[in-house]
Amino acid sequence: MSNRAKVAVGGAAVGLILLWVLPWWLALLVIVGVPVAAYLTLDPSQRRRLRRSGRRQIGR
Repeated sequence: MSNRAKVAVGGAAVGLILLWVLPWWLALLVIVGVPVAAYLTLDPSQRRRLRRSGRRQIGR
């Protein structure tokens, strides 16, 4: 299993646990807010590289 797959499985597990433990709106805020906050902490050059690599993988 690749590292990306492990991260995806872990993220899904954490999301399900949050939905079970927290109210749904708070869990949704955490699930959406953490990736958005991580994206906003990147430099503009890192954001460009991330967008460019994401587009390349879509066309595979």
